[in-house]
Amino acid sequence: MKTKILTLALFAFLFANETNAQDVTTVNAKNSDISDNLDLRAVASIFGDSENLQDFERRLNDPKNQISNLDLNYDRQVDYLRVIESVERNTHLIILQAVLEKDVFQDVATIEVERDNNNNVQVQVVGDVYMYGSNYIYEPVYVTRPVIFGVFWVNAYRPYYSPYYWNYYPGYYYGWAPYPVYRYRNHIHVHIHEHNTYNYVNVRRSERAVAMHSTRRANGYERQHPNESFTRRNNNISNRHELVQTRNAEGTRTNTGVRNSNAATATRNNSTATTRTNTTRNNSNVAPTRAESGNVRGTGATRSTQVRTETKSVKAKDAAPTRSQTVRTSTPTRNAAVRPAASTRNNSSSQRVMSERVNSNRNATPPAVRSSSPTVQPQRSTPARSQNATPQRTQRVESSSPRNNGGSTRGGSRG
Repeated sequence: MKTKILTLALFAFLFANETNAQDVTTVNAKNSDISDNLDLRAVASIFGDSENLQDFERRLNDPKNQISNLDLNYDRQVDYLRVIESVERNTHLIILQAVLEKDVFQDVATIEVERDNNNNVQVQVVGDVYMYGSNYIYEPVYVTRPVIFGVFWVNAYRPYYSPYYWNYYPGYYYGWAPYPVYRYRNHIHVHIHEHNTYNYVNVRRSERAVAMHSTRRANGYERQHPNESFTRRNNNISNRHELVQTRNAEGTRTNTGVRNSNAATATRNNSTATTRTNTTRNNSNVAPTRAESGNVRGTGATRSTQVRTETKSVKAKDAAPTRSQTVRTSTPTRNAAVRPAASTRNNSSSQRVMSERVNSNRNATPPAVRSSSPTVQPQRSTPARSQNATPQRTQRVESSSPRNNGGSTRGGSRG
């Protein structure tokens, strides 16, 4: 039985491990999109903390921050992101471009800043259509007004254009190996200002910014890989926001399936544990019975040995009445071992009465009886004796004394 229980527990353990392994494989297979390597909320966050666009470019490429994880040219180093700006009236279009090769750039995202007639500034961070799909937009709402807003509308403002290009980078910059996607996700959350709000929208507010970007867009990576656009990488999904929602929905389904499988495994383990408990209880109930039966058997063998010894001794001295007395006295004792121990006190008191009566008649007892009396005394340590056996023993002892001393007793009564 124990072998079967251990076998069932082993199968349940292996089934649980197989289920978890399948779940991990399913999740890891979905983390392969290019858009996973640059979080636009982090871009919006450091933009609000920057003093100007030069400071923004430094924060964007600082190896200590590692905001970007893009490696579009597959050289095992994160691509440098340069910042260029275009201005028309109250609209500032800020373009983030990955430097891939000499004179080869790829737009990654744009930041569109526009001020209305009431001096209200609207900011939208827009992902490139090739990288993130169509209309993937975040509108940051900053807790405090960014300092960079005051720079954009000063007199004689000159648009910023990054001086860096392929193999010519600032002194603080050096290339670093990209993270695995799951590690980048855990890392980038540290650089997203938690007090700001990042609202997702799917409509671009500035028509002027759209027109400005259409004439300045760089798509070097797109030309090299025309079949790897977002819509080609993800069938029936319009942009990254919808992709994330689809992943979350599938992850919920997977987790639900894992929970159900874990529940089934727990049920099996509980049933196995219950079986073990029941088996232990049954064994605990059976074990005392075997022990008691062994004790009974052992007691019976001891008593039969005593009976045989007494019989031999009586045969040697030719005491027939004593032989029958000894056999009759020891016979009820066998049955008394199985009976309850509650009557032990009554039996002990009856034994004392019997011993006193026997001691009172020792002078009239033949030598054969005296030799058998020590054999009767060790029976006091035997298990309980019933109340029904005691009166019979007393009567038999009393009845045996007149037989041995018949003359003296009768003479005493006559006198």
